Amino acid sequence: MRNFKEDAALNTLNHSCAHLMAQAVKHLYPQAKFWVGPVVEEGFYYDIDLGDEVIRDEDLPKIEKEMKKCAKADKRIVRQEITREEALEQFKDDEYKIDLINRMPEGTHISMYTQGDFTDLCRGPHTETTKNCRYFKLIKHSGAYWKGDKNNKVLQRIYGVCLPTQEELDSHLADLEDAKQRDHRKLGKDMQIFMFSDIVGGGLPLWLPNGLTVRRLLSDYIMNKELARGYQHVLTPSVASTKLYKISGHLAHYKDDMFPIMSRDDDEFVLRPMNCPEHMIIYKSQLHSYRDLPIRIAEIANDFRFEASGALTGIERSRAFTQNDSHIFCTEEQIASEIKAVTELILDVYKDFNLNQFEFRLSLRDKENTEKYFGNDELWERSESELREVLKEMNVPYYEAEGEAAFYGPKIDVQVRSALGHDVTLSTIQLDYQLPERFELEYVANGGEKKRPVVIHRAILGSIDRFVAFLLEETKGILPLWLAPRQAVVIPVSPEAHGDYAKKVVEELRKIGVRTELDDRNEKLGYRIREAQTNKLPIEVVVGDGEIENNGITLRRYGSRQETKMSLEDFLIAIKAEIDEKRLAPEIQKA
Repeated sequence: MRNFKEDAALNTLNHSCAHLMAQAVKHLYPQAKFWVGPVVEEGFYYDIDLGDEVIRDEDLPKIEKEMKKCAKADKRIVRQEITREEALEQFKDDEYKIDLINRMPEGTHISMYTQGDFTDLCRGPHTETTKNCRYFKLIKHSGAYWKGDKNNKVLQRIYGVCLPTQEELDSHLADLEDAKQRDHRKLGKDMQIFMFSDIVGGGLPLWLPNGLTVRRLLSDYIMNKELARGYQHVLTPSVASTKLYKISGHLAHYKDDMFPIMSRDDDEFVLRPMNCPEHMIIYKSQLHSYRDLPIRIAEIANDFRFEASGALTGIERSRAFTQNDSHIFCTEEQIASEIKAVTELILDVYKDFNLNQFEFRLSLRDKENTEKYFGNDELWERSESELREVLKEMNVPYYEAEGEAAFYGPKIDVQVRSALGHDVTLSTIQLDYQLPERFELEYVANGGEKKRPVVIHRAILGSIDRFVAFLLEETKGILPLWLAPRQAVVIPVSPEAHGDYAKKVVEELRKIGVRTELDDRNEKLGYRIREAQTNKLPIEVVVGDGEIENNGITLRRYGSRQETKMSLEDFLIAIKAEIDEKRLAPEIQKA
């Protein structure tokens, strides 16, 4: 998807179209006053005070019609510079413009743009005439507090988009419609995966039975992968004393992203933002020899971060989430081999999910803003260099990004481009010399002396919540059979005549662990089949006279009209194998 803010030509076009919309609104609502109309990634918007009027869905076509008239008039868009004093006089009856002007320093020359009967303050630039803005679409509207302050008046915000040609506009609108269908927030609601409630609190997801099934399957999947590679799983509390986070440095460097401190019984507690401090304590609880290393501790851990309300995005970015987290305690000599092993695990998982559009990012410290981080320059340079060398040795293409490191160490992030165009961090590998120092971790070296281990923080699925959001958007909710919360539905042609056999098929499927429903409602067969398609059930099993006679079934897959007749025994063997192998059927690899 195009970024209208970063593309200079589209930026100019969309800012000009924002003025075209404002001109049309002024024609239709003479009382209208305008705050700001910036270009954003998705196009443009304008915040408007319409007095007691409220914009409704049916008003957008009316505004578009007036915009077309203004564009057809082909008025030149003329720039003019005036003094601050002249601007104050010209806009003396508009409190919004007066507010903007009063923010500008004394002696400032202010630019404004005029197109026909409409003039507004603006830095520009703009297109030459209004006719350049004739390929547009108003997308949506909402309320917005003036200056984003809830104590101020609610203005009417109208969003739109403008492209150079009708063909490009049509293509972009088709992409927007596709994005709407892929939005994990819509899919999560339609598929009853998760929900939110204002009473529970913003950014705190409630996982419904279907969603918990998906989470459980993903947790089992990655834990089994880890067990096969020598990881040991633990469970640690979601709340801990602030003493722990003072040692780790979170209270000093991460407090603004944490929930407030709770005081009780002469102690202070906080919801944890991450679980590395707890794993440090587990390691420290025993004396370790160099022969014990590496020690790989893993956890499916509930964490909490107080994200700003404006940053909350369904389960992609929430305040309560679950991490597929691990900490590897190793010697310096083991760093390269352990990071290679983690990278191989990441690539193995991505292959299982058919993910092939990703980049490795080496996230470094911002050397101009070192107060954000702790530790000395020597340790930072060493750890950054070691990660860089491992990536080079593995011949993995990567790019570097300053300022993206964790506060305790550099990291390798795997950036995946989602179906909606979001740049999402799914997996991460972090090299840390700092926490072992702060927690005074030790192991007994070969010569009997005590040394500090190095810690590798790593997350493969990352946040399981975010991974579910990513999968829903990639597949439009058509999850692979092994991961689908509801895998099959058995539909008797006639509930009365074929219901008993249908129940037998359901029982046989459930015996082998297939999550199966029976649809024996007194509805027409075509209706029940269509509803199964609407609900995106991967497998539809239809049974009637022929199936009973041959002890068989008729199979239909989601998205296909093809019917396959087979014996019940063969079907059970095939479906069990597909689920056990976590196979991606061709038609559902990627929607």
